[in-house]
Amino acid sequence: MALFPSLPDIPHLADVFTRFPKGLAPLLALHDALLREDGELTVAERELIAAFVSGLNQCKFCAASHDLIARSYGVKEEQLVALHEDLESAGVDPKLKPLLAYVKKLTEVPVKLVSADAQAVFKAGWSEEALYDAVAICALFNFMNRIVEGTGVIPGQEYFNVTDEALASRDKYTYVEWAKGRGLI
Repeated sequence: MALFPSLPDIPHLADVFTRFPKGLAPLLALHDALLREDGELTVAERELIAAFVSGLNQCKFCAASHDLIARSYGVKEEQLVALHEDLESAGVDPKLKPLLAYVKKLTEVPVKLVSADAQAVFKAGWSEEALYDAVAICALFNFMNRIVEGTGVIPGQEYFNVTDEALASRDKYTYVEWAKGRGLI
């Protein structure tokens, strides 16, 4: 349901960006840098973080779209569901659990982060760069979740199924290229 009169009744994120393009190019470049550039975290792990944070925020659009992308990179649907029920018993790599616990706390009660939270991530084998990337992805999706929810964007059915087309095209486009292809930037 659109919350802005100038948007369609059922707005897509592209509708929001068409109507409000201010800052879009650097925002999408940041998406590309954080989610696609080489780093210690795999693309699947980064998309898992994006989907996890969005699920914590109950942002259906971002959770659905990044669940889809994470699944296209091999994350199992049952892992994504289990993460939101109980992080400790979710069937994800044990190395990921302290990192996900960190971004969960950063999303829900950031003022309560302590050195022990970071130390748990490092003890699991992650570097400071990996933790920073997770923090930055968490921050980006808390930001994006507010844009999506604040403008009334909701997911269409296409966000709930991984199609052969999605699998085939996942590495072809960056976020910036997506926006250029839609004439947004």
